[in-house]
Parts: sequence; structure tokens; C-alpha cells
Amino acid sequence: MRVVLILLLLANLSLYAYTRLDSGNGDSVLLTDQVQPDKIKLLTPQQVAGLGPSKVAALNDVCVEWGPFADPERTRALVELEPLALGRLLTQKRVEFDGGYGVLAGPYPSRAAADARTGEIKRQGIRDVGAVDAGRGQFNVSLGVFRTERAASVYLDELTRKGVGPAKVERYAQAIAQTLLVVRSPPQAVMTRLKDMQTLFPGTEIKIAGCERSS
Repeated sequence: MRVVLILLLLANLSLYAYTRLDSGNGDSVLLTDQVQPDKIKLLTPQQVAGLGPSKVAALNDVCVEWGPFADPERTRALVELEPLALGRLLTQKRVEFDGGYGVLAGPYPSRAAADARTGEIKRQGIRDVGAVDAGRGQFNVSLGVFRTERAASVYLDELTRKGVGPAKVERYAQAIAQTLLVVRSPPQAVMTRLKDMQTLFPGTEIKIAGCERSS
């Protein structure tokens, strides 16, 4: 008798499984049973940004944006990233801001004088330097343009330590263009390194978002 009951039970279980799989929406029924859509929660960008390096690395098709960088900072940041051998994972994106802060030397009474000073500064190993019109027939030497006053002040201190000066920080009223460094689907080691390097570049931020599709 026990054997008969067991066989009947197995037969009922087999029939149940067959009807579930053979129905027109069997796959969707099984998927609903397993996934439970009402329990799925989408993370906000703020929540994603708060994830640790290992969790960010586990996400699919995310891009990490680091910056913004003025040209002198961008050059230095790219040098810091070289050991990571990111290759095609690393791209650059230009962004504009309504205003910022410039590190300037001068003013000088003529463009020729500003150009001469520009040449001297370049020979000290400082790149991205150029003469700019200061108005009223005078010219400054631009040593870099930054989004925040803090970032500009930190760079001014760095220039002073290198013996470049005198220079000053001034507010820029016009729009400025800067660069974001974008890393696609970064591994955990890269995320950890980015967070470490962020402290070397005051005023920069690390943001995580979906990658832009190429046109």
C-alpha cells in the first residue's frame, strides 16, 4: 500500500511540473516565481556613488567620471593613471562651467613682455601657459583655470614651491572648459586607486553613471 501511495504522489508531482512548463507562459510563470519583481529596488545615482569599489566593479556597463580638471591638472592626472594601463577603457569628456578661478602672473605692459615671461615659465617645466589680454593695454600670463577657488589656490601653492611667481588667483567671469576623465566598467583595483588619487586633486569628484552610447 505504501508503494502505491508513493507512486501516486510522484505521478501528481510530475503532472504539476509538466502543466507548469507546457503552458503558454510557463517561462514567465517560473521567472515570476523566482525573481519576485515587487522586491527589486533600483539604486539612485547617489546610492550607487556610495558603493564600495568591489560593488561598483560588479555592476555592468557603468562609467566612472573623475574631475573636472583644468589642463595642468589633467596632464598630471593622466600621468598618475598610466600605470593602470586602462587603454580603451579611458576616455576624456569636455564640459563647460559658467565661471571659475584663474592662476595668473602679471600684469605686463605688453604682449611681448607677457610672451617673454611665458617662455621663462615653460623652461621651468610648467605646461599649458599662455599670454591673455588683461584689458587697458596690459597682459597676464595664464597658468591654469580651475572650477573652484580651492583648486586654484592649491595649484598656486605648488607653483610657488617650484619657484614660479609671483602669481595670484583671480575670479573668471566667462565660461571655462574643463575635462572629465571617464573610465568604463572599472575593475575593483582601478576604483580603489581612483579614490586614493582623488585626494591629490582637491576640487575633483568621482561620479558613477551609465555609460553614454557612442553615436
